[in-house]
Amino acid sequence: MSKRKTGSSLEAVSFAQARDELFSHILRCGVIDALPEHQKDWFDDTMGYIAERYEDLEEEELAQLRTLGERYCQPVRRGEPVTYGAA
Repeated sequence: MSKRKTGSSLEAVSFAQARDELFSHILRCGVIDALPEHQKDWFDDTMGYIAERYEDLEEEELAQLRTLGERYCQPVRRGEPVTYGAA
């Protein structure tokens, strides 16, 4: 007996697959170390590819994916050092 997936669960699966594929591409292509203008060009091209590959994703979901990818490429922000106890 097989379970049928609803439209929303299929979209969630597509989003997760597209996200994982995007992150994989980022790592393979060395986008993290690229200059910001090169990252923008790369994301423009790659998001076009992702949109074609995952046709069931809405524009909002594609925008969310791009935001996640761009955040993934940003350097780690280090906060102020935490001191414990009295000096």
